[in-house]
Amino acid sequence: MFGIPGKQAVSMTPRAAAQISKLMDRDGRQGLRIGVKKGGCAGMEYTMDYVDAVDPMDEVVEQDGARIMIAPMAQMFLFGTEIDYETSLLESGFRFNNPNVVEACGCGESIKFADQ
Repeated sequence: MFGIPGKQAVSMTPRAAAQISKLMDRDGRQGLRIGVKKGGCAGMEYTMDYVDAVDPMDEVVEQDGARIMIAPMAQMFLFGTEIDYETSLLESGFRFNNPNVVEACGCGESIKFADQ
C-alpha cells in the first residue's frame, strides 16, 4: 500500500460512487481499475477498466457500494485524487481532481506529473 496509513489513496464524490456502483451492478463486475499510461499530448492519460477479479497488488478503495482498484504503478501518481462524475448537456463522464498534476491539455484527457 502506498501513501499515508489510514488514508485512502483516492476518494470518490457521492456522484462518482453512485455511478461506479451502478456500473458494477449492471455488468456484474467487481469494480473499476484505474491507472495511468503514457500517451496524449501532455504525456500521460488516465485509464479505467472493468475488473472481474481483484489483483492482490492493487490498492482497493471501497465507498458507498462502489469499488475501485488502483494499479500498482499508478498509486504514487493518483494519491490524493478525488474522482467525480459530471453530467452536462453534451457529455457525461468521470473527472479526476488530482493534486499531483502539474499540466493538463485542453481536452482534459491528458496530464503531466512533475517528475515525468
